[in-house]
Amino acid sequence: MKTLPGFGLAGAIAIGVSLSTFANAETVLTVNGADIDSSVIELYIESRSQRPAAQVVGAERDSLIEELTDIYLLSTQPRADELASEGRTAAQLELQKRGILAQVVATDFIANNTATDEEILEEYGRQIELAPPKQFKARHILVESQAAAVDLITQLDEGADFIELAKENSTGPSGPNGGDLGWFSPNQMVKPFSDAVAAMEDGAYTPEPVQTQFGWHVILREESRDAEPPTLEGVRDVIKQRIEQQKLQDYLEGLRGQLEGTG
Repeated sequence: MKTLPGFGLAGAIAIGVSLSTFANAETVLTVNGADIDSSVIELYIESRSQRPAAQVVGAERDSLIEELTDIYLLSTQPRADELASEGRTAAQLELQKRGILAQVVATDFIANNTATDEEILEEYGRQIELAPPKQFKARHILVESQAAAVDLITQLDEGADFIELAKENSTGPSGPNGGDLGWFSPNQMVKPFSDAVAAMEDGAYTPEPVQTQFGWHVILREESRDAEPPTLEGVRDVIKQRIEQQKLQDYLEGLRGQLEGTG
């Protein structure tokens, strides 16, 4: 007999989400009195092949149907009913059922509470307001101790070349490139680093070492420019998903509140 594929909770949830896409199901096989309709077969083929069922033909399709038949053969045995009532198995079946239903309800909720154009535009405006107004181009030298960083600043004060010092001393991945970090927004860096960069002028390096969880930094701010916000169309899908997920979260919070009120 073939090895039967596992049906974990994640797989069960994925199958539950897709089941609604199949319509007009008809009984195709009957195994020990259990009908297997076309929707179950098509869904099983899709879940196992990771392709649309219509693309799975010939021997591959026959093999997958045989697998599904084996699952029904085993699960319709008298012993299956006895095992289904045992503690762990019963818990697994209950968890799979609840997982599928929860995912389907969540998907249905989002489908009926989609983000409106007004909500997307409002959230886009909010994100633009929160976005850092400036971007910076900088280099840094990362070392393990404050003393080493102080020594590097002394060398810079005496006219040493920043890029060469970075190549020779930096322990960070940008060291071989002269400490080049390219262009970045302040929120892409840890706060002590971004605060130090924002406080400098173009062409200046930090007069004191900057400490982060990575070590001690000597930073050279090369250039700065006004940040260009992303276009609405460029981030529409991300914003839409964020709004809809927040609606679902708010819905869950309301349900939790009702549960606490009945406790």
